[in-house]
Amino acid sequence: MASDAAIQSAYAAARERYAALGVDTEAALVRLARVPISLHCWQGDDVHGFEHAGNSLGGGLAVTGNYPGKARTPDELRADLQQAFALLPGSHRLNLHAFYGEFGGRAVDRDAIHVEHFQRWIDWAKSQRIGMDFNPTCFSHPKAESYTLASTDKGIREFWIEHCRRSRQIGAAIGRALGSACVTNVWVPDGSKDLPIDRRGPRERLAASLDAIFAEKLDPRHNLDCVESKLFGIGSESYVVGSHEFYLGYTVRNNKLLCLDTGHFHPTETVADKLSAVFTWLDRILLHVSRGVRWDSDHVVILSDDLEAIAQELVRGDYLDRTHVGLDYFDASINRVAAWVIGTRAMIKALLLALVEPTARLRELEQAGDFTARLALLEECKTLPFGAVWDYYCLKHNVPVGPAWLDAVRKYERDVLSKR
Repeated sequence: MASDAAIQSAYAAARERYAALGVDTEAALVRLARVPISLHCWQGDDVHGFEHAGNSLGGGLAVTGNYPGKARTPDELRADLQQAFALLPGSHRLNLHAFYGEFGGRAVDRDAIHVEHFQRWIDWAKSQRIGMDFNPTCFSHPKAESYTLASTDKGIREFWIEHCRRSRQIGAAIGRALGSACVTNVWVPDGSKDLPIDRRGPRERLAASLDAIFAEKLDPRHNLDCVESKLFGIGSESYVVGSHEFYLGYTVRNNKLLCLDTGHFHPTETVADKLSAVFTWLDRILLHVSRGVRWDSDHVVILSDDLEAIAQELVRGDYLDRTHVGLDYFDASINRVAAWVIGTRAMIKALLLALVEPTARLRELEQAGDFTARLALLEECKTLPFGAVWDYYCLKHNVPVGPAWLDAVRKYERDVLSKR
């Protein structure tokens, strides 16, 4: 591994290269440090939760692989998360689903959850000096076998409405306790495997259910309401009630956050292009970063062209302060702590790449109509010494540089994961 002096020397040379193009790398690093990524708890235990043993996933979700060492208890999951956080530059967040509450061995149904069931999570987050986000869990439950908030059964609708109401209250309590607004994101798997006759009815019922959920006014300093769309899922291939168009209309009308999940669109759709479109009408959004391979397969995020394009649009459009960035994938075929680190580092790298782009120079060329020079400069940017800037950022934040983080994960696997 390169010495600290070598890393600093390489960074000094890179800083000069970028400065020649009008880029202040020091300012970029300061800006990057203010962007938290919300790590998803469900990567650590294969979306199992802690309600009861033998919980089936459902909801059109599927986890593949059986790599040893998954978290079996809240304490194990917190330890795994803590190990992941220790390998990431910057300060980040935790994204928690409702069925990860701690219920003391008691049967507590989803419509009876309370902030007390998440107090240890709040205390842990406070000790780590991180914020938290929250999600009602409208799947993996007997009352989620068909529709939930869009069900024709009033009793089922009311059950899930109450669950989501309580989730919002828990989100507000989290935000108040941690001094950082909690994004409470609602996603439901409602849809049809085959062609439905009535598409209108479920959407009207979903809208009415959402209105009931959001009826209680909560302080936005503590809780931010969000809804998430999907193109299709296993068991909802032909029709999804909560489509992108449905939720975009709902968020515009009701001043809520829209969640754009990068795995929830058609493979030929470009999520980066949607950002400026939705920001024209919305103040804030939630971005769930995933990697779909041919479908919403929730692969571990990597530094792909798609991810770079999303980060570029967030920076070029000056949307960073209006975007809550979280991860959403689950892979049980590899070390789960490593999956967190790989995906989060990829997201941070993408943002840094965008922040050190000579955007001002490129915009000047575009406005002058010099598209030749714009394209030429974009190509030249691909060989700028970005790696030296990234290594320096990691060094500055006292986390392993380069692949050295994997040594820490392997040691954790030997000492902790292999003994589960």
